[in-house]
Amino acid sequence: MALKIEDYALIGDCETAALVGIDGSIDWLCWPDFSSPACFAALIGTKRNGRWYVAPKQSCKSVTRQYRDHTLILETRFETASGVLLLIDFMPVRETHSDIVRIVKCLEGTVTVQIELCVRFDYGRTTPWTGTRERNGWAAAAGTGVVYLRTQQPMQTKNDIASAEFVLTKEQQRVFVLTYTDAQETPPRRINANLALRETEQFWLKWCASSNYDGISRGVVERSLITLKALTYRPSGGIVAAPTTSLPERMGADRNWDYRYCWLRDAAFTLESLLSTGYRDEARAWQEWLLQAVGSDVRSMQIMYGMHGERHLPECELPWLHGYRKSQPVRFGNAASEQLQLDVYGEVADAIVKMKCAGIHSDQRVSHLLCSLTDYVASICHLPASGLWEQRNRVKHYTYSKAMAWLALNHGIEHVQAGNTARWKAIRDRLYRQICRRGFNRKLGSFVQSFDSDVLDASVLLLPFAGFLPFSDERVRSTIDTVLRKLTKNGFVYRFAPRDQKQSESSFVACSFWMVQSLAGIGRRSAAERLFQKLISRCNDVGLIAEEYDPDNRRFMGNFPQALSHIALINAARALSSQ
Repeated sequence: MALKIEDYALIGDCETAALVGIDGSIDWLCWPDFSSPACFAALIGTKRNGRWYVAPKQSCKSVTRQYRDHTLILETRFETASGVLLLIDFMPVRETHSDIVRIVKCLEGTVTVQIELCVRFDYGRTTPWTGTRERNGWAAAAGTGVVYLRTQQPMQTKNDIASAEFVLTKEQQRVFVLTYTDAQETPPRRINANLALRETEQFWLKWCASSNYDGISRGVVERSLITLKALTYRPSGGIVAAPTTSLPERMGADRNWDYRYCWLRDAAFTLESLLSTGYRDEARAWQEWLLQAVGSDVRSMQIMYGMHGERHLPECELPWLHGYRKSQPVRFGNAASEQLQLDVYGEVADAIVKMKCAGIHSDQRVSHLLCSLTDYVASICHLPASGLWEQRNRVKHYTYSKAMAWLALNHGIEHVQAGNTARWKAIRDRLYRQICRRGFNRKLGSFVQSFDSDVLDASVLLLPFAGFLPFSDERVRSTIDTVLRKLTKNGFVYRFAPRDQKQSESSFVACSFWMVQSLAGIGRRSAAERLFQKLISRCNDVGLIAEEYDPDNRRFMGNFPQALSHIALINAARALSSQ
């Protein structure tokens, strides 16, 4: 059975990522990039679906882990009765091939180490041809890929699984390098693991040194920034929402989605966080990715794309995987890519304007995109659409979506020189009046999920962030109080009230951090600080957060680590630091 979600840590090379369990097992890895089929899929299946286990054979008295300061290099310390073992895991920032490096070193006494490497291509379905292909090398090959294991440690193969058992005494170590390549390529060159470790450390140290954040909880914020960088696909500038698929929002239910794609909304939010902390190169790269992905016709703009700008993301199920702790189905692809979501236009427009204000160079394509986007929103903002939470088959006039359509129009009016400005203004002002009249429920004293409804939704906390209304507006203050009373449990905010109390979902991490910003915005700083400290205390032992948190069972739920959660953490810290 897979570990608890919070028991995993992330390593990556800015093109893909792996999840390393506190037990020393890598249970999730897609190669060669984030959305490729997994070759380690034990996370959503069993160990027979692929994993790489490295740990002491003896039982452990304690296991602790941490990232090296300012890096994505993971160090796990196993203390046994006979000695102490250190496991160093990292992925060098990719040059030609992708590598995982695992170094085991005995710090004290004597430790017997056991290793088991089970490679299964195509999400754990395909058993490869395995065996020795070169001196001090083991390989697994099937389909389009080959994985090479390079080590001085002799390996045995049984049932297409490589294994070893050996004893280390103080100061002794073994190095293991796993490398992926296409089946048609010649074996890749071997890397110098110690040099790769130094270069990887220098890469992350240099990147972190570029941050200008100087507010509260600097270490926690830096870890979130590193996580966002790790979720950035370096060759294109695209930013994935999470590196995993089908980690359930509710245990045993069917709300299991594939998040290994680039949501325009999440990416735009990520961009704001990175820009605000000094990371301009990522903003330039994302702007270029956006232009390439969307193309010149904004009418065909999707809410999400593949990392390279792919549009076709068909959703299918993988029945041979029984799911994370038997939560089925396991999904590949995401049908939400076909939804019309009005809020995305506002978020993209906002990102473009923020880049412009930050002095990020733009050309005529950017101006054309903003102008076309504004004109298109003016023609469709009256339509019902899908909402922020991507619920299937629930098309409505969502309040938050309408407010973001208003924002797109507002940005177009202020930043585009076009003959349509008068028409845009009329539509913007009419939309503003509609939102205030039909999106606010006077009986509840709150903005609500959709026009003329009585359903509360935490997304309306974002209205003042978008500049729709100021925090001083009584309707905003009343909405915050209502969400606190009706959608909050022990400080954790839920997206909306469930229709069936027996199937209640977990609290949504980003919404909880939005509440921190909201409380700070209306001047309740002490309450905001208390909530912020409570929320960051729920980060796992290495500072990572999932999509949701179940306060009743004290566990993470949903895909992990989740970009939107880390973005919200950064923005909450910034809000508290600016006061």
